Amino acid sequence: MVLWPAVTLIGFLVLTALVIAMGTSSTARYEREQRAAAVRPAGRPAASEPVGVAAQAA
Repeated sequence: MVLWPAVTLIGFLVLTALVIAMGTSSTARYEREQRAAAVRPAGRPAASEPVGVAAQAA
């Protein structure tokens, strides 16, 4: 009788924790990239790449 509400609550908490963890890592990566761009020398343009794209050697 109490099983399904408990399973629903636990599932909700697990999914909420997953969303928070994903948002935290994404925000940390964004802030790290922004700090790196601010430190970059003025003569060197910043490369605009989508997130997750690896740099390819020419």
